[in-house]
Amino acid sequence: MTRKITASAPGSVMLMGEHAVVKGYWAVACALDKNISVTLTPRADREVLIRSELATYQASLDDLSIDDRLSFVLKAIQLQLSELTRGFELDISAEFSHTLGLGSSAAVTVATVKVLAEYTHQSLSRAEHLKKSLAVVHGVQKRGSGTDLAASIYGGVIAYKVDPCEVIPLSGLPIICLHYVGYKTKTPEVLSIVAQKAKRHPHIYRDIYKMMDSVTCAAINAIKDEDWQGFGELMNIYQGQMDSLGVSDAKLCEIIYSLRKDSRIQGAKISGSGLGDCVISLGAEIELEGFQQIKLTVAKTGISLTESESKGESND
Repeated sequence: MTRKITASAPGSVMLMGEHAVVKGYWAVACALDKNISVTLTPRADREVLIRSELATYQASLDDLSIDDRLSFVLKAIQLQLSELTRGFELDISAEFSHTLGLGSSAAVTVATVKVLAEYTHQSLSRAEHLKKSLAVVHGVQKRGSGTDLAASIYGGVIAYKVDPCEVIPLSGLPIICLHYVGYKTKTPEVLSIVAQKAKRHPHIYRDIYKMMDSVTCAAINAIKDEDWQGFGELMNIYQGQMDSLGVSDAKLCEIIYSLRKDSRIQGAKISGSGLGDCVISLGAEIELEGFQQIKLTVAKTGISLTESESKGESND
């Protein structure tokens, strides 16, 4: 008999702090009740076999090739090669589509890092887990604040700052919902657009980021007090700063103002980098004609680990 190791990591969504977090300011995010699970089955040889909806992959630990469809998983393996003496199989399953975002890359990263650490008998604190996971993300895409990683690891609602790295778990579980606009602009492209605008108005953009941080810090206090009306008002204020950065557009604004017309909605803003993707609302679940609604529940807990027994080690 041999043990199978399964790590289940929740998806996540940004509540506040977009763009400002990469400048060293505070962000707020939460874990969701939709998980990505990674199950590791030991092998007696040095082969690695990965099975997921995105791709099936097989290679030797001594000759790992690149597959962009599994870039975060393979980078996590590469960074652990010195500790890996035998191969393994990874089976990856998701309770939500990667096309929806929801921190899917972060969730699969923290889950893969966790099962590899367990397989190689490494005990990780949450801070160490976050550091290793962030190294994976930076190895793949050179940038990233790690806010979604922290949310998947810690669970619940968190306040997060990059440098120095600090994670503060927050009490309270907001009622939130996402509304997908129907298209996306990749985050690196959005950041590049913002950077070009900031070059023309550097002092103004610095002030925008500082204002974003002031709003986020006030939002952190509102969450601590479970003042959801106040938090919703701060969401609306933060959206004004997103407009100032130039990452809002007509369709996003249509969703935002349609939501705000309903008295049951306490706040609505872009979630993520902007120029597409989703609007997040606080309060009642409301469907808007022409836009996909994604119902969300905040997960109280972060990544979890379970073990089970299987017959023998795989060698296929």
